[in-house]
Amino acid sequence: MNCQKERLLNSFLAAQGRAAKTHSESNPMKQKKNILYAQSGGVTSVINATACGVIETAFARGDKINTVLAGINGISGVLREELADVRKDSDLSIAALRHTPSGTYGSCRYRLQDLEQDPSEYQRLIDVFRAHNVAYFLYNGGGDSQDTTYKVSQIAQQLNYPITCIGIPKTIDNDLPATDNCPGFGSVAKYVAVSTMEAGFDVASMCDTSTKVFVLEVMGRHAGWIAAASGLASQKKGEPPHLILFPEVPFVQRMFTARVKAQVQRHGYCVIVASEGARTRQGKFLSASRQKDDFGNPQLGGVAPFLADLIKQKLGYKCHWAVADYLQRSARHIASQIDVDQAYSLGCAAVDLALEGRQAVMATIKRQSSRPYRWKIGTVPLKQVANQEKKLPADYISEDGFHISRRCRRYLHPLIQGEAHPPYRLGLPRYVRTRNVLVKKKLKPWKDKRLRIKRAGRKKQA
Repeated sequence: MNCQKERLLNSFLAAQGRAAKTHSESNPMKQKKNILYAQSGGVTSVINATACGVIETAFARGDKINTVLAGINGISGVLREELADVRKDSDLSIAALRHTPSGTYGSCRYRLQDLEQDPSEYQRLIDVFRAHNVAYFLYNGGGDSQDTTYKVSQIAQQLNYPITCIGIPKTIDNDLPATDNCPGFGSVAKYVAVSTMEAGFDVASMCDTSTKVFVLEVMGRHAGWIAAASGLASQKKGEPPHLILFPEVPFVQRMFTARVKAQVQRHGYCVIVASEGARTRQGKFLSASRQKDDFGNPQLGGVAPFLADLIKQKLGYKCHWAVADYLQRSARHIASQIDVDQAYSLGCAAVDLALEGRQAVMATIKRQSSRPYRWKIGTVPLKQVANQEKKLPADYISEDGFHISRRCRRYLHPLIQGEAHPPYRLGLPRYVRTRNVLVKKKLKPWKDKRLRIKRAGRKKQA
């Protein structure tokens, strides 16, 4: 750290330390404290079930907790002091979150700067916590989100500000370490497996005079968990999917086209499930645009049409393709009951962990057995999961690299069990939209430096 950054950091810490001391002397804060809950990263079909667990458990602990404030659009909304009072929604609406997809309080892809880079973000967070009597911060997201939770816990400790930070896992990619699986993944796995099975029936019925090959593209930048789940559709040898492309297995064009040709000759058709993160031996994505996401990663998407064009050019087969995209993570109508139960339970557990003072930990799922399937809630230090990634183990992939192993099936199968259908009215699911009534702001407006820089860059390009 250079001298200027060090002076800035020391000045910030000293100022915050004085503010915290003055505040504690003048305001003992004997009244009940608030929980601040927020959602982060790509949403899922069950993340609202976690929100439901948090809110209902907090209300049941009314002797210790005043209320739950929800950060609108994740940590970025907290910085803007956009906090919803969940008490403005009825108990029935809160309960309905358990079967409502997506993020009812909005999500974000926003990574906090390192403290020495920009201490102003942390100063703002502490100001917001203090202004709204927040003693517990619960952040619901993946690896990048757990990095945010961990950073907040660090600065709170340095400033001696009394706030307990708890991470709640969420990601359809299933790539968080230290937890057996992640809420959101089980339902995506079920959706992809069912979609692969049904599409397989469709292609098989038309392959004699029409489409010979179908390609389904699913999410997964570095980890092939979602693509692997499609393998559950193949219950007997020769059933779709015939080929699965994983990020963990380098794509070799010659081997791929030869395998497609062999499957068509043997079965009359071929169904392929490809992870968006499929790449060559050199590590180059098969399809990536020049655009970057908010974390600086290449924007993925386009593997399916790439493969379809390749098959048509090299083999001459008529090929159709589809991209699961947002459909796979928002399909609450086909959610796994196990997934819903785990998402809700983790929300409940997070509140109790916070009240126990379990600082800087993430609630986890611990598998006790697969047959019968049993699990329980555990914990892991946030520093062990922040910015970490769990890839598909090598022994979960078949020896030829194009399918899943028996061990992978044993792992995946329990996660898609049970049907958790939402209530229906006039043929459509009865989902809920929370009111998200904001509490009154008490601070000056937040000026987002990074947003201003980004907007300036866009104007310059235009």
